[in-house]
Amino acid sequence: MLAMSRHNKLFHQLKKGKNIPLTCIYNMASHQSQFTEYKDLIQEGDLALIWISRGNIKAVTIDAKESFNTRYGTFPHKDMIGKQYGSQIAIRTRGTGRFAFVHVLQPTPELWTLSLPHRTQIVYTPDSSYVMQRMNCGPHTRVLEAGTGSGSFSHAFARTVEKLFTYEFHPVRYEQAMLEFKEHGLLNENVTITLRDVCEDGFTIKKGDKTSATFDDEDSKELEATAVFLDLPAPWDAIHHLDKVIAQDQIVSVCCFSPCIEQVDKTIESLEKNGWANIEMVEIQGRQYESRRQMVRSIEDAMERCRDIKRRKQEGIELKRLRIEAEHKGETKPDSEPTPREPFTEKSKFNPFGKGTRVKEGDPNFKWKQVTKIESEIKSHTSYLTFATKLSDKSRRDTVVQ
Repeated sequence: MLAMSRHNKLFHQLKKGKNIPLTCIYNMASHQSQFTEYKDLIQEGDLALIWISRGNIKAVTIDAKESFNTRYGTFPHKDMIGKQYGSQIAIRTRGTGRFAFVHVLQPTPELWTLSLPHRTQIVYTPDSSYVMQRMNCGPHTRVLEAGTGSGSFSHAFARTVEKLFTYEFHPVRYEQAMLEFKEHGLLNENVTITLRDVCEDGFTIKKGDKTSATFDDEDSKELEATAVFLDLPAPWDAIHHLDKVIAQDQIVSVCCFSPCIEQVDKTIESLEKNGWANIEMVEIQGRQYESRRQMVRSIEDAMERCRDIKRRKQEGIELKRLRIEAEHKGETKPDSEPTPREPFTEKSKFNPFGKGTRVKEGDPNFKWKQVTKIESEIKSHTSYLTFATKLSDKSRRDTVVQ
């Protein structure tokens, strides 16, 4: 069986309806997040991503006693420990004696998006990267995220911003996200998750709420958000709650993630009603670029190709003329005399412009150049992104630099 990480085991208990106390969550291994800090070597207890193919990436917790099973063979974790992240781990398959291999990668928000367990529809990297750029997210940004879901965007925010306050209204998804963030070391860093229906109850985090936030003497948390991301079915019901939790003395950005244009229409009405400005709707449609090498053909090759075409054309015309004359005279050829065949290029001879011997890309006997190939089709629509900004304290407009 595939090695099961600790948080996956706890997820399994949640699905069976078992209650897991928060002490169990907070007593899990406390370590610096691999999503925010890079490391060189694979160590026992690390969360690693096993790259099998472009569309098949699996998350495992490294344990020297466990193995990672694929249809190509079994990869012991002990062979991975001590290797550098990005290393290729190879084994010899039974029976055939051929080699199979995987790559062990350090988790990043981009790779996690491709491998995470889907609890809801997720925000993919083309959208999340554009959203953070448009909202000027950086080391001093405080973000409100409504709709934690599968936690894809939460990991991207956690790597970039000063503080992330994320909200989830579904109890089971809240518990799962809490376990996942703790396992990944994000709760120790800069992430606070709260169980809340923000459309009904707003964003204020108070003592006694079901949340990962800790309180000292205060009754509620000062959020002072400078960026807001709403991934909700009805974001217009949550917008009027934002004035209580956003920063008053600087420009605040908001982005609403909506699949339908009707949702965008209602969201814009609510933004205008509540004093938000610079409203703009954007749709992301991405294409993949593929880098490859293309053979550089010389002028001599081109001239030889032209001469070859001209020669074969003349031979073809001559053969056709002889055939027509023979048919006109009614002449028949003896069976022993072979019928003339069309000229062709020998397959054993390399032809840089057509059929012939295939040459492996990058063959050092030929000259190559690096080129880029783009996908012919644009990827399908994911959602519309509605952006807006607001400065609550208009008296300080002159001192604020956008």
